[in-house]
Amino acid sequence: MDSLFPIFCLSCQKEGFWLCEKCLGQAKILDFQVCPVCEKNITDKGFLCSDCQISQKSPLTGLISAISYENPGVKHLVHHFKYRFISGIAEPLAKLIFKAWLQNDGPLPDFLTPVPLHPRRLRWRGFNQSLLLAEKISSDLAPLMNLPVLDILERKKYNQPQMNIKNYQERLENVKGIFGVKSNFDKKIIKNKTILIIDDIATTGATIFECAKVLKVNGAKKVFAAVVARQSLINKT
Repeated sequence: MDSLFPIFCLSCQKEGFWLCEKCLGQAKILDFQVCPVCEKNITDKGFLCSDCQISQKSPLTGLISAISYENPGVKHLVHHFKYRFISGIAEPLAKLIFKAWLQNDGPLPDFLTPVPLHPRRLRWRGFNQSLLLAEKISSDLAPLMNLPVLDILERKKYNQPQMNIKNYQERLENVKGIFGVKSNFDKKIIKNKTILIIDDIATTGATIFECAKVLKVNGAKKVFAAVVARQSLINKT
């Protein structure tokens, strides 16, 4: 297949890679993280800032973003990953998240879980990009421990993509209450666990917060999240 349809680095066009090692090494990992709630204050390792810890009851302990979404190469990679269905791009994107997680001394979770897709969108794309990222990251985080990836969450209804909604409040409403734990999983596996949610891009962060809320309600001790990049809030009114 590679002979008939060779792949090329989407950055430098080197044959054999979707993102070659040289270009991957040039992708600058963010040297700071911000509060996942207000996005105004730089915080240690993506934890909530002191103001939000007081004013917000957030289900999320921390959120780590690997690189800036303003990087045009990032948008290019993610677009090909999600909308041209190139599953092989999961590997370089997962490496970026893994580097950021190590750089910020992220804790070793009990297990990873991806942000779920609705079955309708999963049939359209053919794979859950967040699940592919989680599986790649898991093998790097603990190569000798077989760190599990548990696809335990589900979307209970089909909603429009967050990227299509510009208003912050409408984005919150769009994902409110749409997630739950799959019926074939024993909820006891969540209790007192430290869990890492994986997704590709966070817009307002509302999707990840809703996932974290479900996990916390079901007894999770701490819930972290990691993404390739996060967009700036467009309209938080």
